[in-house]
Amino acid sequence: MKSLILPILAITSVVSTFSLVNPSSASAGTIYNREVNQQERIYKGVQQGTISQQEYKNLQAREAKIAAQRRAYLKDGDLTTKEAVRLTNAQNRTSRAIYRDRHD
Repeated sequence: MKSLILPILAITSVVSTFSLVNPSSASAGTIYNREVNQQERIYKGVQQGTISQQEYKNLQAREAKIAAQRRAYLKDGDLTTKEAVRLTNAQNRTSRAIYRDRHD
């Protein structure tokens, strides 16, 4: 199980780094920083064994959806307040899911 998780974590980290390098507004930077923080929380949960393989897959899918949504919003070069609120709400829901999975 560990032999499968570590390569996945490495690939996810590299892809996230390349796709999220240059946020175009202050709000996008805040959202990006939170994505990184949540990824670290997920990785720690996997390393500690508190997040199962299935929980990991579900959390990663949620994070990928948020990242894709953020990239779509930034295509026009600006992140509106409404878009930032939507991303923040999605991140809040994912953050609670991470907490629940790490503490169940």
